[in-house]
Amino acid sequence: MARSRTNRTSASGRRRPAPGGRAPTTCSSCGRTIEWRAKWAGSWDDVRYCSAACRRRRVDAVDRDLENAVTELLLERRRGATICPSEAARLVAERRDLDDWRALMESARRAARRLVAAGLVEITQGGRVVDPSTARGPIRIRRRPS
Repeated sequence: MARSRTNRTSASGRRRPAPGGRAPTTCSSCGRTIEWRAKWAGSWDDVRYCSAACRRRRVDAVDRDLENAVTELLLERRRGATICPSEAARLVAERRDLDDWRALMESARRAARRLVAAGLVEITQGGRVVDPSTARGPIRIRRRPS
């Protein structure tokens, strides 16, 4: 029976290294998990982006504003309460006097994934914590329990 290459989580939910590889790292731009590849063996410690698109996009002032908005909105709520990424997108669009907050939605999701990588928040779907790299569809964000 073939082993699944995509299931690299232990019973505790932590990512484990690929066979013969090193522990995965997180993309600095989108916050998704980057799996070790043999072609990066000599430069694994320097890998920061998961793709050329993320390398071009990087993290700008709007992205930092979205991270701050997520954190700010969560601090205003009771512990355990969640927010939708659209709330952060709307807040930043209002502060920056932008017409369409929907254009910020993917950036808000990226900001949430970066905050997960920093250990500040969790992403949930249906009340359960999910891996931000593989989550598809509507998500909620909550503060990480201390």
